[in-house]
Amino acid sequence: MTALPPAARPFAGFARHLRRFGFPVAGEQAIAFMQGVTLLGPRSMEDIRQAALATLGPPHDRIAEFDALFRSFFYGETTVTVDAEGDEDTETKDDSGVEREGEQPELRQEESGESASVLEQLGCRTFRSDQETLNSFRKALPSALPQRRSLRSVRTNSRGSPDLRRALRAIVRADGDVPAPPFRRRSTVSRGLLILIDISGSMKLHTGDYLKLAHSAVQATDRVEVFTLGTRLTRITRALKLRDVDAALGRTAALVEDWDGGTRIGPTLLAFLSVPRFAAFARGAAVLLLSDGLERGDYAEMETAIRRLGARAFRLSLATPLAGDPRFSPETAALKAILPSLDDLVDGSSLADLADFMLTLARAAPSAETIWRRTL
Repeated sequence: MTALPPAARPFAGFARHLRRFGFPVAGEQAIAFMQGVTLLGPRSMEDIRQAALATLGPPHDRIAEFDALFRSFFYGETTVTVDAEGDEDTETKDDSGVEREGEQPELRQEESGESASVLEQLGCRTFRSDQETLNSFRKALPSALPQRRSLRSVRTNSRGSPDLRRALRAIVRADGDVPAPPFRRRSTVSRGLLILIDISGSMKLHTGDYLKLAHSAVQATDRVEVFTLGTRLTRITRALKLRDVDAALGRTAALVEDWDGGTRIGPTLLAFLSVPRFAAFARGAAVLLLSDGLERGDYAEMETAIRRLGARAFRLSLATPLAGDPRFSPETAALKAILPSLDDLVDGSSLADLADFMLTLARAAPSAETIWRRTL
């Protein structure tokens, strides 16, 4: 392995510093950060900070924490307090809202990266276990999928079209007498469900829950297809057919090669649509894209792919964990561009809420563009 030049080592070290605090930074993002610094000069530390923001892509609700870590790494600041609004201060508040002066909790180096306080807080909370949620979801999904009329027909004794073949056979058997004319009607079948899971670095905190939910869906009905999207496209439906969830996820882990890597939503979706066998899975199906929708670079390919996917699908939904923030709105250029093609833009940060949403796919709903225009 080629050693990094001495001048580049601090920037690679900053990427590792962010990972220790739970920021999803992929290897190619660290390389892009160093390339960005090279292109900018840089002329000031602000140029380095802007390059880090553009390439490392910290979540919007963690910008203040990102800035604090930037200052602690490059300026040597060791004690930084970040409040809920993202401003630095020397005062902290307990749960009752009373300000306490002189307390300056340091940022804790945790693998989870979640915001935390050193102040003791007592409370009680009841959680619904994931297994209970998944079991309920598995039982309810087959009857909750959207329905369509099949091209095939079934026999019925009333309310349908006359079944001439059965009638003629009955006439022959009864020597010209048909006491009750037979009928046929078109049967009703469930529409397919296509689940597309973004497994890029920015989604790694949610990938495990999404795969468990997809496994439950595959176990519940044979009308489900599952693909992962990262820098490449991988079909994992067959791996998820294993009954044991741990075995299924283990086989999936060995099958997929681009875990926690970069994000190429547009090119990967276009690759999906370019394969006729794969594109057929989306025709007339309920399509659920589990992604933050944050496309790097030009979003034109993503807009084209989503528009084509929406034209094929019965219903196209985007579940993004960013929508878990009450302040969220589709403000990025990519999200604004794909919004007219979406039927739903929902919260994908909670496994329980996502499972509940999937059980309502058969219900009619206004388009995502209509909903967000009301709220903006």
